[in-house]
Amino acid sequence: MGVLEGKVAFITGAARGQGRSHAVRLAQEGADIIAVDIAAQIDSVPYPLATPEELAETVSQVEALDRRIHAVQADVRDRAALQAAFDDGVALLGGVDIVLANAGIAPMSMHPSAQEWYDVIDVNLTGVYNTVEVAKDGLIARGGGAIVLTSSTAGIAGIGGDSPGGLGYTAAKHGVVGLMRSYANQLAQYSIRVNTIHPTGVNTPMVVNDAMQEFLQSDPQLSNAMANALPVPMIEAVDLSNAILFLVSDAGRYVTGVTLPVDAGFLNKR
Repeated sequence: MGVLEGKVAFITGAARGQGRSHAVRLAQEGADIIAVDIAAQIDSVPYPLATPEELAETVSQVEALDRRIHAVQADVRDRAALQAAFDDGVALLGGVDIVLANAGIAPMSMHPSAQEWYDVIDVNLTGVYNTVEVAKDGLIARGGGAIVLTSSTAGIAGIGGDSPGGLGYTAAKHGVVGLMRSYANQLAQYSIRVNTIHPTGVNTPMVVNDAMQEFLQSDPQLSNAMANALPVPMIEAVDLSNAILFLVSDAGRYVTGVTLPVDAGFLNKR
């Protein structure tokens, strides 16, 4: 039996990248999955976002592990749609024990627009708030649970550049830490633990795309500031998934209110 046998996890941004990795890793340990992704484009984002076909691939990979999954195409900015996805998943799979607010965008490019700020704040901060709000009553009813909010090294350090998207990304990821700390205090009485995870660059389509590489290479100071201490340019999504597995399992049963870097020494080096 896996360490999450009998648990249900609600994961946003689950169509690919970190979200898919988390869904598969938790399923490997016995969890069933409610998977949400916008699976559509946002105009201010310069790289392709996930597709319905990629969300279907997440379903296939979880089902191949003989776990159940309910996948919904929904936007974390749309509170009602997110609530419906959560409620339908609970009706099919049972009460949720784990919440991973993972959905995020990085609208940084060589052609910045004012809209980048609004979109990244809406997705990366308000979307995280919406995710916790739709799920928290269910966790309370379950008698406890674990929530992990995906922040970034940009949630602890002032990095990301001076474009509207870069400033918004850093502001949102810092804001996620504030949400985590407040929720950790508010929900502790219900045996609900809340933590943030802070990756350096991860080998996913959000980082490995032409627009992001052009943006980073345009400013040597910015590119140098993104270097890790350990001799790796990026980490893999499963490195985050393994850390999240610790946070949401009984192994981390008394860990709450922490900012956990999984960053190859990036923050310590600064």
